[in-house]
Amino acid sequence: MNFHEYQAKQLFADYGIPVPPGRVARTPEEAVDAAKSIGGDAWMVKAQIHAGGRGKAGGVKYSKSLDEVRDYAKGMLGTKMSTYQSAGVALPVDCVLVTQATDIAHELYLSLLVDRATKSVTFIASAEGGVEIEKVAAENPDAIKTLHVNFVQGLQPYQCRDLGFALGLNARQVGQLSKLMLGLFRLFNEKDLSLVELNPLAILTDGNLAVLDGKVNSDDNAGFRHADLTAMRDIRQEDETEVAASQHDLNYVTMDGNIGCMVNGAGLAMATMDVISLEGGSPANFLDVGGGATKERVTEAFKLILSSDKVRAIFVNIFGGIVRCDMIAEGIIAAVKEVDVKVPVIVRLEGTNVEAGKELLRNSGLAITAADDINDGAKKAVAAAA
Repeated sequence: MNFHEYQAKQLFADYGIPVPPGRVARTPEEAVDAAKSIGGDAWMVKAQIHAGGRGKAGGVKYSKSLDEVRDYAKGMLGTKMSTYQSAGVALPVDCVLVTQATDIAHELYLSLLVDRATKSVTFIASAEGGVEIEKVAAENPDAIKTLHVNFVQGLQPYQCRDLGFALGLNARQVGQLSKLMLGLFRLFNEKDLSLVELNPLAILTDGNLAVLDGKVNSDDNAGFRHADLTAMRDIRQEDETEVAASQHDLNYVTMDGNIGCMVNGAGLAMATMDVISLEGGSPANFLDVGGGATKERVTEAFKLILSSDKVRAIFVNIFGGIVRCDMIAEGIIAAVKEVDVKVPVIVRLEGTNVEAGKELLRNSGLAITAADDINDGAKKAVAAAA
């Protein structure tokens, strides 16, 4: 699950990580009230969407008066914003964050993530913050510092100090960074997060460190342990079809192609999309209906796939391990009838009672094409979509 900047900063503040004073506002007048309560003579007005790159899209404004705060908030609220990180999707701006403007001397980058290659929680840092870290890594890889944390020992203060001096910080700033990193590591583990990104982590003109922008992702599988995080979910920032899928415990991701995919198992789903691409086709979605592919789940899956007007064919690729293929076939037939599918459906079944399942499909009287294997199914789906 993704979080807005204002939500991320609240989490940071709860763990002693320094952030500038700020308040969220949903109307222009609330934005003015927020600026008054914060005090000072300059503020930042920042559109709240689940995407970076807001500054380049006009979603971050420096305000030198309360009238500017009101005008900038009015110009953002109720609009939709697309950035280079939103994959071409315009996201609704329902609120803005008003923060105290700060004088920045230098910008750093710091993130914390799960590194599966080293099987560790890893810090990534750079003295070059405020820009796309991918660009820095490509053009100046020596500027990227990494710290792999041993999962038994945990993060040690000396590791924080080593990283701070490697970034060119002075002794006082290294002490602040150490406290910040230890708080960040505790937040990451206690809240079951999958990514935290501070960009920029700024050195202010007074020499102190402060987090000016932050991105947080949590592990959905741990949501049952964190009702406070789940309550922060903003479904208006998410794909409508993906939200509907989650309500039926289906794993769905919208893609750009025209071949709908219905598969049980994430690994098989990815393999299916790969084979479709190898055959010259393009998947319209990733959809894992899970090991227990019941009639109800299959029906909902068809509805989700057909909610896109781009879909020209559907490839159902099911391995009957936990459930029998004949039961899966019955579910597919019932779902096709109920949903009134108008596009070609290609079905590949494998596993327990596979011949009985294929027989049911052949005798269904429906426009369902049986496939011998995954490659045959992909070929037929690509041909049908064309």
